[in-house]
Amino acid sequence: MSAMGESLWTRVGKMPAIRSFNTLQMTDISNCTVPANPFINAGALVVTDCLISNYQDPKLEIVSFSRVLSGSLGVKYDPVVVASEAETAFTNRKIAKKLKASGNIHNSIEDVLDLYFHQCSIKMSCVDLAKAFLFLANKGAVDIQHKKILVSSPQAKQINTLMLTCGTYNGAGEFAHRVGLPSKSGVGGGIISIIPGVASICVWSPELDSCGNSVVGSEALELFTTMTGKSIF
Repeated sequence: MSAMGESLWTRVGKMPAIRSFNTLQMTDISNCTVPANPFINAGALVVTDCLISNYQDPKLEIVSFSRVLSGSLGVKYDPVVVASEAETAFTNRKIAKKLKASGNIHNSIEDVLDLYFHQCSIKMSCVDLAKAFLFLANKGAVDIQHKKILVSSPQAKQINTLMLTCGTYNGAGEFAHRVGLPSKSGVGGGIISIIPGVASICVWSPELDSCGNSVVGSEALELFTTMTGKSIF
C-alpha cells in the first residue's frame, strides 16, 4: 500500500470470498482474473508479485519489516517450513499459472512462489505477532509517542475492514458474528484480532475448522469479547 497506493486495488479486490482460500477460481465471476481479496491464496500471490516489482530485495524487505513491527530481531524464516511449502505447492502453482496466463502476475512464477513460500514461513512468537499488528489498533502508527506512522489512518481503516470481512476466509461472516473484531487467521493456527484504539490480540492453537481457522483460538476470542464487551459492535 505504501509503494502502490490505490493502484494496488486494480490488481486485487476487496470482496469477501465464499469459496475455499485455495480455490482455483479467482472470484465468483468465472471470467474475472482479479482475486477477490488479498487474503486468499490467489490474492496473496498477486501481492507477492507486487512486492517483487517494487522492492530490490523483497525477501529481506519482508523479514526486516516484520522485525520492525514486532520489535524482535529473532523474527526469521523457518527453512524447514519453506521446504515443506515448496514440496506441497501443487495448488498454489496452478493458481500462479492461471494468474500469469491472465496477465496479473508480472514476474516469473518461480520467483513469486519462492517469495510466497518464505513469507508463509515467518517464525515468531504470539507476543511478536501481537506487537506486529499493534499499528492497526493505533490508526496506522507504530510509535504514538514519537509519531512514527506506518500507514495513514484511512489505510489502517481499509486494512481493518478487509480483516473483518475477509480475514478468516469463507468463515468471515460467522467469525464476525461470534467474535466481532477485525481478525486475520493463518492455517498454522494463529489468529490476530484488533480492538481499535485499545489493543491487538494473538491466539494460537493448531487444530483448524473446515474454513481453515483455529477452533480453540476462535472460541477463546469469542469468550474474550463476550466476557469483556470489547468488540466493535
